[in-house]
Amino acid sequence: MLEFRDLFQWDRFITPTVIKTFYWLVIILITLFGLSGVFSGLALMAISPFTGFLMVLSSIAGVVVGIIFARIAAEFILIVFRINEHLGAIRDQGMHHPQ
Repeated sequence: MLEFRDLFQWDRFITPTVIKTFYWLVIILITLFGLSGVFSGLALMAISPFTGFLMVLSSIAGVVVGIIFARIAAEFILIVFRINEHLGAIRDQGMHHPQ
């Protein structure tokens, strides 16, 4: 759990806790932009049906691709922090077992 004092101490990272919130905010933004594109495409269908249809399809595809890339980026950030934790554990384990 993230505490206020963690913001001023450097012995614990806050990014793994905060990244999930940012992920959901990005998902909401992607969905809203996608819905905006779909509605714009539907309105464009009154003028040019084929162009409007392409815009609706590209908006839906953009939402799917955006959600996938947002998930990949969030997981990549979490993996980097997890690697750091594991390397710290390995370092600490090596200090307890001198060669």
